[in-house]
Amino acid sequence: MKYSNAGKVLPENLILEIQKYVQGETLYIPKREAEHRKWGVSSGGRRLLDRRNAGIKASFRNGSSIEQLAEEHYLSTETIKKIVYSRKT
Repeated sequence: MKYSNAGKVLPENLILEIQKYVQGETLYIPKREAEHRKWGVSSGGRRLLDRRNAGIKASFRNGSSIEQLAEEHYLSTETIKKIVYSRKT
């Protein structure tokens, strides 16, 4: 999160209006809903996890046990169960 001085980026009349509610405090202004990105989209982390999970599901369908998959992927058996039994593809 980047800090910006309101006096440098906002018109004076807007600053005066905001000062009616908040003065001398840090104010967070969230992005518009349309500009939000889900976790991992920018970094590619989401794609990597989706690929890993698809591989785990495929291995499970091909006969690997929950315990084998947990050991192979360094995950708990509960996490593997969540992956293999989820309906998300």
